This record gives sequence, structure tokens and C-alpha cells, in this order.
Amino acid sequence: MTELLKKQGIFTLFVAGFLLLAIVAAGCTGGAPQSNPTPVETTPAPTPLPTTAATLAPVQTTAASTPAAIVSSTPTGTYAVQQIAGKLLVTGSTTVFPIAQAAAEAYMEKNLKADIQVSGGGSSVGVQAIGEGTADIGMSSREISAAEKSKYPNLVPVDIATDAVVVIVNPSNQVSALTLDQARGLYNGTFQGWNAVGGTLTYPVVIGRDSASGTRVYFNDAVMHGDKYRSDMREMNSNGAVAQAVAQTPAAVGYVGLGFITSGVKAVAIYSNGQPVTPSIATVLSHQYPISRPLYMITQGQPSGLAKDFISFILSPDGQKIVQDQGFVPLQS
Repeated sequence: MTELLKKQGIFTLFVAGFLLLAIVAAGCTGGAPQSNPTPVETTPAPTPLPTTAATLAPVQTTAASTPAAIVSSTPTGTYAVQQIAGKLLVTGSTTVFPIAQAAAEAYMEKNLKADIQVSGGGSSVGVQAIGEGTADIGMSSREISAAEKSKYPNLVPVDIATDAVVVIVNPSNQVSALTLDQARGLYNGTFQGWNAVGGTLTYPVVIGRDSASGTRVYFNDAVMHGDKYRSDMREMNSNGAVAQAVAQTPAAVGYVGLGFITSGVKAVAIYSNGQPVTPSIATVLSHQYPISRPLYMITQGQPSGLAKDFISFILSPDGQKIVQDQGFVPLQS
């Protein structure tokens, strides 16, 4: 009996061992069918990522280049300036001054070898400076006079932009439109009160420009028609000074270039063909606004070298964009 139990135990152990080996073998051989998911793990699911990264690369490049295009308010543009080393002295009209200053800054960003210095003083100062050889470029908001042509016969004016001469009043003034006759009447003393031209204020405070101003010369011709100014007119030496005085004086009237209109003053519409026309780039380009004039840069003889390239830059689409950004009327619309 004991011998029988021993044999049964051995048999049981043998069966158990055999089953254990079978299970292990099944585990090893059973892994083969599961090798099919292996490609799922090794299938390059991230493969689209490199494609996405390549697609984004131009976007990153564009974004990186954007600051270069907006370093300043002036355009980067396409004009290829000449890399000419030298210094330019530009002087004259306070109307042309902001155009010349902004253009000089943009030009010097493109040509690091250039040094362009811009100053005001008035159109007469600009004509005299270029005529006497104390400047490289003169700025003027009026034509060269017959006397100046006689004294300086080699002057060459270049039309770089167009400007409107704008009559301005304080924002508190009810007057919003005038005829040229009414504007002249305010300046020559015909009208002694604003009520004569539709306002409610009393005595007008008349503000004009000094005798060196090209804007004053143009106003003399286009508006005053040779009439003398009233004796109490306050004379200012720049467009900005006129605008500031009008902004600070409720009863004031003044005149400035189109680029000097600020929130502190109100531009007065001028009647043309029976309709009030508001001064703007659009109404000047359409010839609806009646008092506009060209703006000039003047050289002694034909411009050459750095002066020629700087003027060419202003005449290019890049430069004309600067003209418009400064509030003036470009030659190329």
C-alpha cells in the first residue's frame, strides 16, 4: 500500500511538471502571434511631426523678419541706396523740414556711411544757403523768385511733394468753412469780428508767418492778392508755432501746411465752385481743394553724388510713402 502511494505521488509530480513545461512553452510560442502589434509601437507615429515642423519653418522665418520691416515708421522699401560716404547739409523751409528729417533718418538706416543734417529757418534761408554754397540742399515751399534766379542763376529746383495751405481755427470756434475772400478779410482787417463770417466770437486774433516763410509768400499770392496784413498780426517763425498759438487762443486764426494739422486745431474748409472743400490728400490730388502748392529741394546745378541719391530716394515709392506718412501729398498716389 505504501509502495502504491509512492508511485502515485511520483506520477502526480511528473504530470505537474509536464503541465508546467507545457505552460512555459505555450507562453514562449504564444508571444509570436503578438508580434503583430510590434509595428504599431515602432510605426513612426511621430513621422508627421517633422513634416509639421518643416511647414512651420517659413512662418518662424517670416515672424523673425517682421521687426526689421517695422523698425521705424518709415518703410524698408525696395530702393537700393548708393553706399556713398559723405555729409549733407539740408536747410530751409519749415514746411519741408519734417519730410526731409524723416527721409534722412530712413536713408541713413540704409546707408550707414551717410551723415545728413537737416535744419529749418524758412524758404528764403534755404534758397540763400544753397545759392551762397553754405548748404548742399535747400528746401523751399515756394518757387524761386525772379530776383533769386538773377542772383543765383544755377539753382535747380526739384519738386518732391505737394502741400495744401490750410486755414486753422481753435476747436471752440464755430466757423467751419470760409471763402477765400472771407479769409483775406480776416487778415487784411476788413472783418473786425468773427460774426462777420458766421462765428460768435468777437475780435479775431490773426496769426501769420514771418517774412522768411515760403508759406507766407504763397498765402500772399493765393489768398491776399497783394493786400497788406493788418498791423496787429502776430508773426511766427514756423508752422508748429502757428498751430500752437491757435490751439491756445480761442479767437485765433492761422494758416499752416497740411502736415501740421493736429488735434489742437480745426482745419477750415475752403469754398470752391460753391461747395466747401475740406483740405486732405484726396482733395488735393483731385484738384478740388483750391490752395495747394509744390514743395522743393534745390541744388546748385544738377545734383550729384550723395545729394543726387538722397533726392532720388525721396522721389522713389519709399520716399513718397514717407511724404504721405508726414501728412503731405505724394507725387505718386
